Amino acid sequence: MGRFRQGNRQVRALGVDGQPMNLLRSAGRGLGSVNSFLKGVLGEDSYEKYLDHHRATNCATEPMTVKEFWREKTDRQDANPEGRCC
Repeated sequence: MGRFRQGNRQVRALGVDGQPMNLLRSAGRGLGSVNSFLKGVLGEDSYEKYLDHHRATNCATEPMTVKEFWREKTDRQDANPEGRCC
């Protein structure tokens, strides 16, 4: 791992085995959390939640395909508009 001078102090360069890489990993996890949050807000994770619920309740029927799920969801929203902006 190399070192370089910045002003009057010596600074350690980012290295694969060094502590500064932990900062990058933390930032990456933080961005992943933001991504998961936005998917939840926008409803992109609805199908995964549906599958989780389907497995948890031991439904006797096969789960809907992704296409069937989104078709049913949009049809339901069109028939019952509740608190949507558009």
